[in-house]
Amino acid sequence: MEPVIQGLTLVFDPFNIALVFGGVLIGVTVGALPGLSSPMAVALLLPFTITLDPVPAICMMAALYCAGTFGGSITAILINAPGAPPAAATALDGYPMAKRGEAGRALGLAAVSSVLGGVFSLIIFLFAAPLLAKLALKFRPPEYFALTVFALSMLASISGKSSLRNLIAGAFGVLIGTAGIHLTTGVERFTFGIYELTEGVSFVPVLIGLFALGELLGQSQVLNVAYERITSIVIKLPSREDFRRVRWTILRSSGIGTFIGILPAEGATVAAIMGYNEAKRWSKNKEEFGHGALEGIAGPEAANNAACTGSFVPLLTLGIPGSGTTAILLGALIALNVAPGPGLMTDRPEVFWSVIISMYIGNLVLLMLNLPLIPYIARLLAVSRNYLVPFVLFFALIGSYIGQNNPTELLIMIALGVLATVFRFTGFPLPPLIIGFILGGMMEDNLGRAIRRSGGLEFLWERPMTLALVILALVLLVAPYLVDKLKIRDRLMSN
Repeated sequence: MEPVIQGLTLVFDPFNIALVFGGVLIGVTVGALPGLSSPMAVALLLPFTITLDPVPAICMMAALYCAGTFGGSITAILINAPGAPPAAATALDGYPMAKRGEAGRALGLAAVSSVLGGVFSLIIFLFAAPLLAKLALKFRPPEYFALTVFALSMLASISGKSSLRNLIAGAFGVLIGTAGIHLTTGVERFTFGIYELTEGVSFVPVLIGLFALGELLGQSQVLNVAYERITSIVIKLPSREDFRRVRWTILRSSGIGTFIGILPAEGATVAAIMGYNEAKRWSKNKEEFGHGALEGIAGPEAANNAACTGSFVPLLTLGIPGSGTTAILLGALIALNVAPGPGLMTDRPEVFWSVIISMYIGNLVLLMLNLPLIPYIARLLAVSRNYLVPFVLFFALIGSYIGQNNPTELLIMIALGVLATVFRFTGFPLPPLIIGFILGGMMEDNLGRAIRRSGGLEFLWERPMTLALVILALVLLVAPYLVDKLKIRDRLMSN
């Protein structure tokens, strides 16, 4: 009970409360602007928050993450331009409602569904996290190595056109994450004779380059796109009849989102799509979907926010990121000298409980701020990208440089920004890359420790938990290939 009280005391510090409010406001605003995203905002905020204490820093970034996911639904509903990938499912029914003059009703339902999904996931978090942490306390280097392999293998099953491209992107991230001098052997890897790379590639320029500069370069061809100007919106909370109609959809999608969020390498986008599909499957009014169905808004919004919260379970208890954004948060925690994992609840309980409590507060603040501020946030669509891009670029350059005051960091950021652009135009996804970058070093370190303890690779089959995780990883690697083969066979048989 004492850690909970300590967490409450820390979170309810006026400065920390202000940071939560600021994180929610920045997240909603950034998420509402097409072309910008919550991962970009978290990456840009990272160099400034690592100067803070761990609790206020992670509280602000967690609030920003959850709020940014919802922010994307504002433009998805109003102008059919999702501000974030998870909001694409919301646009399918949100925009038709806006076209028939019910934008306020759609936005109110989206806000309430999003908050309820987040609160539901936090309740599950309170029960799941301690149990998972207790199990993870039995983990040793062999189990941690197998766990990172399992997390990387799940890249094959995440959303995207090609499982192979996901795995290639993840492998590329592992290569970047293992650059520098190996601490045990002293061998230099991927340094190209550059002295500054001998200590490895820093988190900050990688994250800013991939998610901020890469996004800007990718969006440079649509700088002059003009979006519809929003004049007046009156936000309406769901009526009793509306809530009665969608209550089971919200509950079902919250459960789906929480489960998807807990899985390593999955994310809010997958959860939102599944939430929408299940809402349609269980609905008695399937013909309304695509034309303004209430369930088509409540389902994906509850699922994507629940997934955001659920992704903190593997992050805090296992040190495994559940999405690209939580990979950034993992990098932030490491930079703040906080080691996520099973020992976090015992070694730094104030950090663990502060995150949970701040996310509860963040969801309440999200609802409090959204309802009155959405009409004003929507007017930001009138701001030209010709002004937004230089502004974001300035913060990207400053953020990359101030970490170590090293010009090489700027060059790394620019190089990875170009790489992100190449990835975008060739169809390679970025989340697997950043997950591979974060997990690559962890996988290598634990493999070395496991080999030194056992004298070889015998630990892979001599330890039951390690063997089980390795088998699961192999199944996940092979499963997408088998599914594709079955689809092809069924298609041929039907013809």
